[in-house]
Amino acid sequence: MSSNSANPRVLVVEDQEAMRELLKDYLQQHEIDVRCCESANAALETLDLAAEGTTESASFQFFSDPNQTQSAGSESGESLGGDEFDAVLTDVKMPGMDGLQFCRLLHQQRPNLPVIVMTAYGSMETSIEALRAGAFDFVTKPVELELLKASLLRATENSRLKRQIRLLESQSPSGRFGELIGQTEVMLRLKDQLSRVVDSSASVLLTGESGSGKEVVAQALHSQSDRADKPFVAINCAALPDSLLESELFGHVKGAFTDAREDRKGLFLQANGGTLFLDEIGEMSVEMQPKLLRVIEQKKVRPIGGKSEQPFDVRLITATNRDLEEQLEAKRFREDLYYRINVLEIAIPPLRTRGTDVLLLANHFLNHFAKQDNREIEGFDEATARKLLAYDWPGNVRELRNVIERAVVLTKHNVITLDALPQKIVDHQSNQLIIADQTDQPLSSLDVIEGRYIRYVLNRVDGNKTEAARILGLDRKTLYRKLKDG
Repeated sequence: MSSNSANPRVLVVEDQEAMRELLKDYLQQHEIDVRCCESANAALETLDLAAEGTTESASFQFFSDPNQTQSAGSESGESLGGDEFDAVLTDVKMPGMDGLQFCRLLHQQRPNLPVIVMTAYGSMETSIEALRAGAFDFVTKPVELELLKASLLRATENSRLKRQIRLLESQSPSGRFGELIGQTEVMLRLKDQLSRVVDSSASVLLTGESGSGKEVVAQALHSQSDRADKPFVAINCAALPDSLLESELFGHVKGAFTDAREDRKGLFLQANGGTLFLDEIGEMSVEMQPKLLRVIEQKKVRPIGGKSEQPFDVRLITATNRDLEEQLEAKRFREDLYYRINVLEIAIPPLRTRGTDVLLLANHFLNHFAKQDNREIEGFDEATARKLLAYDWPGNVRELRNVIERAVVLTKHNVITLDALPQKIVDHQSNQLIIADQTDQPLSSLDVIEGRYIRYVLNRVDGNKTEAARILGLDRKTLYRKLKDG
């Protein structure tokens, strides 16, 4: 059997020759590449481990590794190098270093390499000790080969997924805006845009779907700007009625209205020298908009009930998930305010267009919530990762965060598996339009095909309806109607 880099690769450590041969033959029959060692010390040498630790190669592809330089000397006849294993299977009772000591050492020096320990039947104390030593799993002797294979496949999937995430993280830019998680093309373009506007005092309008991370981007713009040591103040314009919003933004003096028991400085003055972020500005009433416009233009604010205006210096960042040009046409947003806040427009891409960034974000949230709940959860199995990548994420990053928090609470394992995901994600079928001769697929109506193609075009242009209408050859009103009807 020749080594295939797409096959799982396992190092078997067993001192009994007959058992080694049995395991090797069975695993190779199931397309698992195997190398065998007769002792823990020989395995450490094969893995190139030393007392001071080791480093791991980061050269691999998603869920499978490219061909690498191979080393000779494998008892199984395979040529697997020390850094090329996806999992280790070891017996406990061996001469010299026993399997538990070996497992403990591997866990310390190669924590991302899963170890499965073979223990004697009925020896629960040894099994528990193996898990405490850092084992991924344990199987009892006499070994049930089907169960062993299933455990090894789970371990190798986990190992390869972890390596993929580490590679994605290593490729993520570490310079300016490195705090924005993502290294796909759309995120690199976003970071480039941000780097060109960050030091300007001009107003920025962030557009994008709900949950796509507009406030996170606003905070990043502030933290990387020359105003970083000054306040960042945020408010959701949709959360308050006009009377309260006006008081929050501009402040009030004592006695200005019934509940005004003392002077209160408004957000424009609280953010003085720093950044003021107005989220969901598209929800602001037409009556409130001219008041905001006047303050922005004059760079002075008069508290409610006050007699004098106070100057301020803020960098204004606004955000909306609405199409403000549509709002302009419908007379629900003032044109003069629109051009005042939209000096620099930056579109935040929806999560469904961000490819493998989904895994980076999922891993980030997993680490956060696992630490918060004091859980030891190592990552996601391959099936779960594929579902996360395939799902459309209509709620964007906010929805992903919620899903991972839920999974951390519900999982019964040290990895996130499909049973911890919401059923709608497990059952999800992509809306991707495939034009091909698929005679075994049910036929769809023209309206369904049209709807899929419109969504496909919108995804490709990051939700920009004006651009989508241009590509589709539709006027904007027709596009809105078709989206509403779909």
